[in-house]
Amino acid sequence: MIKYIMILIFAVLIFLPGCGTPNDPDSITGGDGGYKIVSKYKTSGFAQDVVVKDTLVYIAQGEGGLGIINASDPSSPKLLANLIEGCRGYSSKIAQLDSIIYIASGLFGITMINVADPNNPEFFNNRNLKPGKDFCIYKKFLLIAVSEEGVWIADNSDPFHPNPTSPLTPPGYAQGVACSSDSNYILVAVGEMGLAFYDISQLQTGTGNYPLIKVVDTDGYAENVCINPGMPIAYVASGKGGLAIIDYSDSLDIKLAGKFDTGGYAKEVFYQSGKVYITTELRGLQIIDVSNPSAPYRIGTIQTGYAKGVTADDHFIYVADEDEGLIIISIPD
Repeated sequence: MIKYIMILIFAVLIFLPGCGTPNDPDSITGGDGGYKIVSKYKTSGFAQDVVVKDTLVYIAQGEGGLGIINASDPSSPKLLANLIEGCRGYSSKIAQLDSIIYIASGLFGITMINVADPNNPEFFNNRNLKPGKDFCIYKKFLLIAVSEEGVWIADNSDPFHPNPTSPLTPPGYAQGVACSSDSNYILVAVGEMGLAFYDISQLQTGTGNYPLIKVVDTDGYAENVCINPGMPIAYVASGKGGLAIIDYSDSLDIKLAGKFDTGGYAKEVFYQSGKVYITTELRGLQIIDVSNPSAPYRIGTIQTGYAKGVTADDHFIYVADEDEGLIIISIPD
């Protein structure tokens, strides 16, 4: 009997090392596809999200507030400012309009920062819009995903004091929000419920009547959404469900057009020129060719510590990595 027990223990010890978790980076296959890390900059806080304007990179840094980095030389980024004192709560998502930076601060709502002069910033906070999760800037409106509170539509004529005028109450918890390029829909990533579509064709009239059109199951926890500006296609970072691609060309038949298993936990997604850049936490940044929505395929992987936020310009991808800070990656010609 003891002999059989020892054999069983030995077999288990051999088997376990080969069983990676879903986020095990050692199980990543494929090359970088020509995408190369140019530089890394260790931020003072846990980098959560990133936006870029010209040569300046703005990073939401968790309890570290807002970091402003000069990336005019991408191979050697330099810190311009760490703005911590005026940033209440945990800085997670970030958006930018001209010289105004918007930061989702969880239970502290949203923080607006005028960074026209980074050395003398102006801070404004709205704690009524809590827990702040994500933003979308649409014409004169600021759309704020506020978890169980849904999505607030705020008149943003005064960008320092957005005035909430109408709420949307989607099923599930609003995590991410985007607007369709044809101005007909608000798209809301609503966690385990998937992606919700609202008709906002009457938004400019201020009627406040924005009917729910459809909720599409994304086979995971919908965290973030972005659109293809040239086609009625949306891309959803759907947690363990990976990448979901939604076709909304027909309002009567909005549907899942394609999906891709990223292996890791899909957190944020950014579309550019037929490709999707998607962060997957322990599985880093993945580059997915989505030129055929029904047959996406991975063309590159960049391993990072814990990839959370992503954006890009014409030449570089910028990743906010919770462990490693800002990572700048070159886009192949």
